Amino acid sequence: VQLQASGGGLVQPGGSLRLSCAASGFNLGYYAIAWFRQYPGREREGISCIDNSNGRTYYADSVKGRFTISRDNAENSVSLQMNSLKPEDTAIYYCATTLYGSSCVYAGMDVWGKGTQVTVSS
Repeated sequence: VQLQASGGGLVQPGGSLRLSCAASGFNLGYYAIAWFRQYPGREREGISCIDNSNGRTYYADSVKGRFTISRDNAENSVSLQMNSLKPEDTAIYYCATTLYGSSCVYAGMDVWGKGTQVTVSS
């Protein structure tokens, strides 16, 4: 059971990036998938999640209206489309899930992928 986040990079303020979280060893479509980010020296914070029960999506206030989470069941992946990026979005981004529930509870996520660095700078 593994997750792998990809798609990070360097982008100018106002630009866009699309992160992808790919799963191996299990069908990601059965579980809630969350995106977190981590600033240096700080705890990871949950910024977006998509649950399994009804596909409901959740966003932190800091990214609401700019980020969109979605599933690609054919690719067994979840994407995070990030638009109107700001320098304060610079962080390492992680995707996570739990195999013990299908709801978006950030504290319950216990399967983590390696992060991908997003840098927003001119």
